[in-house]
Amino acid sequence: MKTVLITGGSRGIGAAAALHCAHRGMGVVLTYKDNKRSADNVVARIEADGGKAVALQLDVSDSTSFAAFRETLVQSLLATWGSDRLHGLVNNAGYGLFEPLQSVSEEQFDGLFRTHLKGPFFLTQTLLPLLDSGASIVNLTSATTRVATAGVAPYSAFKGGLEVLTRYMAKEFGERGIRANAVSPGAIRTELGGGLTPDFETMLAGQTALGRVGEPDEVGAVIATLLSEDGRWINAQSIEVAGGYMI
Repeated sequence: MKTVLITGGSRGIGAAAALHCAHRGMGVVLTYKDNKRSADNVVARIEADGGKAVALQLDVSDSTSFAAFRETLVQSLLATWGSDRLHGLVNNAGYGLFEPLQSVSEEQFDGLFRTHLKGPFFLTQTLLPLLDSGASIVNLTSATTRVATAGVAPYSAFKGGLEVLTRYMAKEFGERGIRANAVSPGAIRTELGGGLTPDFETMLAGQTALGRVGEPDEVGAVIATLLSEDGRWINAQSIEVAGGYMI
């Protein structure tokens, strides 16, 4: 059985990706920062459908914890699937911040940087020895790297950096057959940044060709496809999953 690791898999896009991966027959390790109950609920849903999943605690903003996390991960993989190999890694965990450039604090800036760029960089580096030849990496970026949206400058800047990093991962890991792609969601109905107010959702729907905001399930399906054999010839790409946002 192929096994994949999805950071921030307790809710939203990460949870949807976990469910889609399990439905495709993959074993799933999902991480959570604080909300163990939500993570356990996702695991229970996967197991109720006949799949296998494990939830592990991880703060992606704390790179000093990654070596210990790898040891815990190896133990969980061996105990659950009898192998310490990973076939997929999804760098999804994150949070949003709405703050104009002129009032962003250095603490806010650093927090977003550690979570959205430094964390994925060093977590991927730490877990690279566990990735099997032919594995797939998916990095979650954002449509705000293409369309400037006032109030999310640091978040978008680091997501833009992650998009560039994705191409470098594809270049440098290609000799092992490891693919790397970015998935760039548009307006999605999640809890990121506190969720969407009705007025804000109406505005975003009006800026989207298909006339609505997206659902986590629609992004999760694309992530699972990229991790599967169906995506075996897709590499070094940034795929916007946004229903035609601001075109």
